[in-house]
Amino acid sequence: MSDKYQTDKWVLDLVCDENTWDPCPINWNKDLHACSLVIEWDSADNIFINPPYSNPLPWVQKAIETNHNYGTRIVMLLKHDTSTTWYKLLHQADAKILMFGSRLKHRTRKGAAFPSILAVLP
Repeated sequence: MSDKYQTDKWVLDLVCDENTWDPCPINWNKDLHACSLVIEWDSADNIFINPPYSNPLPWVQKAIETNHNYGTRIVMLLKHDTSTTWYKLLHQADAKILMFGSRLKHRTRKGAAFPSILAVLP
């Protein structure tokens, strides 16, 4: 499983506008990637995150904290896995979970090996 799947354009068009900030862009490197977790996310009104599938927990924790502290609307593209700690944290934070009708293709013809969700912290 790759941590560098680019978000489908139609998904970005659905949840993002010109005022949306992405602290986890596709062209990250390890140093930049780590830095975006340690800086404050308080300057954005809307945040979209497609975090690394291998370990989304720190991103989910940061999103919940930012939403709670600043009221920032945060949308996260995540693997649909209800057995994880991060999924339970989103549920406890009253995130709205939106499921896709089919598996995302990540700009390829072949569908992902797992279903995906959008988790929205309003």
